[in-house]
Amino acid sequence: MRRDVFQAIADPTRRAIIALIAIQAMSPSAIADHFSMSRQAISKHMKILTECELIRADHQGREIYYQLEIEKMKDIDKWLEQFRKVWETSFNQLDDLLSTIKQQNK
Repeated sequence: MRRDVFQAIADPTRRAIIALIAIQAMSPSAIADHFSMSRQAISKHMKILTECELIRADHQGREIYYQLEIEKMKDIDKWLEQFRKVWETSFNQLDDLLSTIKQQNK
């Protein structure tokens, strides 16, 4: 089964992992140290993130460091952009309505 980025970010643990490695590349054990779950569980989350191409593993000698794939994060932002415009329009309309009500109450 092919997963997509939205399935990957649906899980709070995976979002936390993304936030961690957005700051700097980290080894699997360094990532696991931030969570109170087994390394196997973290490994499963890392596998899903890798399958969705949100993170990639870089081998440096014997060590593996995971880092964020910014381009895939842009896919999420593009999808959200359509809703951002709707929200902004709604908020602007609400601001206008509130200003009108304030003016009427003076």
